[in-house]
Amino acid sequence: MYEELMEEVVTDENYERALKAVKRNKGAPGIDRMKTTELEGHLERYWPKIRAKLLMGSWAVTPVKRVEIPKPNGGLRQLGIPTVMDRFIQQLLLQVLTPIFDPQFSESSYGFRPGRSAQDAVRAAREYAVAGKNWVVDLDIEKFFDEVHIDILMRRIGSVIRDKRVLKLIGRYLRSGALVEGVVIRQEKGTPQGGPLSPLLANIYLHPLDEELEQRGHCFCRYADDVNIYVGSEATANRLIQNLPHWVEKRLRLKVNASKSGIGRTWERQFLGFRITRKGEIEVAPDRLQRFKVRVRQLWDARQSRTSNQLREQWQRYIRGWWAYFRLAEWRRPIFDLEGWIRRHIRKCFWLRWHCWRGRLKALRRLGIKPSHARSIISHRGAWRLARHPVLQTALNNALLRRYGFLLPSGLAQQGA
Repeated sequence: MYEELMEEVVTDENYERALKAVKRNKGAPGIDRMKTTELEGHLERYWPKIRAKLLMGSWAVTPVKRVEIPKPNGGLRQLGIPTVMDRFIQQLLLQVLTPIFDPQFSESSYGFRPGRSAQDAVRAAREYAVAGKNWVVDLDIEKFFDEVHIDILMRRIGSVIRDKRVLKLIGRYLRSGALVEGVVIRQEKGTPQGGPLSPLLANIYLHPLDEELEQRGHCFCRYADDVNIYVGSEATANRLIQNLPHWVEKRLRLKVNASKSGIGRTWERQFLGFRITRKGEIEVAPDRLQRFKVRVRQLWDARQSRTSNQLREQWQRYIRGWWAYFRLAEWRRPIFDLEGWIRRHIRKCFWLRWHCWRGRLKALRRLGIKPSHARSIISHRGAWRLARHPVLQTALNNALLRRYGFLLPSGLAQQGA
């Protein structure tokens, strides 16, 4: 029953893997301001003492730094950023605990598990829909990470892990509290988002929900606290949306957000930013396309105090990351339709950054536009309308934008086609 687990936590091999993972993931400093680049030097000096404290069960956990980030749909999400040292120790624990707990998890659980991804969950959802289970029960658990009951979680971990040093250390991380305006606020429930251990703890806590759905014979996909259940009829979907929240409240001590949960066809609800169409194709959910458009406007806002190279680099980082996730989409027409709109924003940005008319005429001439043609663009029309002017489209043509890295080499939506 894993009674001597801490010895595995502090092995040299586990140490090396954890150090590489923390350095690779980078991240912001905690309350002690230590950076990930300083971790290796710190460990070279102090690891023997740290290791001894872990083996004795006396490692003191530092409170997390509270950070609030805006949610896409409004409100704030609270993150708890551990110190780099605590991130390293959580990573040590994670690497030892994952091989123990992960084999117990459901095949329908996809979030934060080795060899699984959000795209895998969406592919499974599509298979259920194609097989005729195209009614979906979309379950939204209210403030999941803030409402996890620590005692319930610790009992579940303790039923498998008997090493009291490991159990105490996990408990200390759960109850470490957060430093807010110089005051440490302790917590009696919740698992802070921001540490390496939190996703595994979330899966342990929600595993009974997976077991319940399997016992009822349902097809479902769960990605962390995102749960979609696929059934063959509206009547079955209605029964589930009525009785499952009571089970969740009774067994998990969590509440289902009635305003965000609901039932519908797969083409009416979304899952992890995607929808399944009537034809069984995966497409980007409309609200994610709207978020994308908002971000394009922000990235090509001419008022930014950035050089052209910096604008290009931040755009490349964003668009490559966005496409790495959403390239799963099979129905791509809505994405194709945005390419000309994106180029227009890029041209508008440069037009405004050239400032006065004299500067704009000089810039156009540098780009090979004859003076007589350059003067033809002089107008009192706004920059958005001028971004479609033939002169500006010739000056900043697609080939030029692509050559200098402002467009991806094969276009936005063709990548991975």
